[in-house]
Amino acid sequence: PATAAAGGGGPDGGSLSGGGEAFGDRSLSQGLSVLVGLALCVTMLGLGCAVELGQLGQQLRRPVGLLLALLGQFVAMPLLAFLLALIFALDEVAAVAVLLCGCCPGGNLSNLMSVLVDGDMNLSIIMTASSTLLALFLMPLCLWIYSRHWINTALVRLLPLGAVSLTLGSTLLPIGLGVLIRYRHPRAADLLVKISLWSLLVTLVILFILTGTMLGPDLMAHIPASVYAIAVLMPLAGYALGYGLATVFKMPPHCRRTVSLETGCQNVQLCTAILKLTFPPELIGSMYMFPLLYALFQSAEAGLFVLVYKMYGRDSYKQDTLGEEEDTDISYKKLKEEEVADTSYGTVTTEEHNSADMELTQTAL
Repeated sequence: PATAAAGGGGPDGGSLSGGGEAFGDRSLSQGLSVLVGLALCVTMLGLGCAVELGQLGQQLRRPVGLLLALLGQFVAMPLLAFLLALIFALDEVAAVAVLLCGCCPGGNLSNLMSVLVDGDMNLSIIMTASSTLLALFLMPLCLWIYSRHWINTALVRLLPLGAVSLTLGSTLLPIGLGVLIRYRHPRAADLLVKISLWSLLVTLVILFILTGTMLGPDLMAHIPASVYAIAVLMPLAGYALGYGLATVFKMPPHCRRTVSLETGCQNVQLCTAILKLTFPPELIGSMYMFPLLYALFQSAEAGLFVLVYKMYGRDSYKQDTLGEEEDTDISYKKLKEEEVADTSYGTVTTEEHNSADMELTQTAL
């Protein structure tokens, strides 16, 4: 029954389960499981290395980043994924893949993109880290809530929420290790952050190659146009929702850009790992491809975001920065003038001293 459900779906929604036989190959399946597991560990280690305890303490005292991560990743994005699955009339297999991606926490790609758009790096890292920790409890809850629409299908009844929680819990160890490395060995932590960012790109390329090799020419036929449309629209809508959310909170422009990228960029390594490690291979099929498609389009759209900013927004950022520096210089000059005025108070200048000597001489005469 589970296999039948995985292969079901109407013509409108299509099915992502095609190619399940290829994923059923034991050696290939085990190889992919090891690859996505290692990629997830490296990503989480890099995330932990980017977190500084001092910054974390400041954010906890004024938890704006935590609140934005909560609203963006576990309110806006899951609801967006659910609505897109309904609008495009996806079957249960495709819907579960889209929901999983929508309920995932923020990914490391947003940290790199925030640097390129002159964003707030501290805010970006705190949002990514806090959404990852919140995912331990909120991701299974969101999956349970939004999968109710497809509860009558065998796949949703078999949705392994316990395994999802276990996979999320396993990410705490590399994150904690990364925080410890940052505290004890900052230089090594900086190197590991760079390695994790490069591993993100390399892993996605390898997964695309392996998946294309396993599924062959049938891959395009098994993924309907509606799924491609969602993979394009979902990150784009996420960026817009994040920018609107930051605008509601009246944040400065560089923070708005940061929140926008944080909301639209999902942790696709985690989504891929959950699909690969918690579902039987015969149920996965090409459902496994959705987070990879999402990663492709979220990267392309974030790249366009950066390009537009470099072309049109960089000058205004420089002017704002220059204005802040000029204000600082004026304040500094005023402060120095005040200091000069204070120090000269009650002193006798050379001219005053000479005139006083002349008066004394005239008096003596």
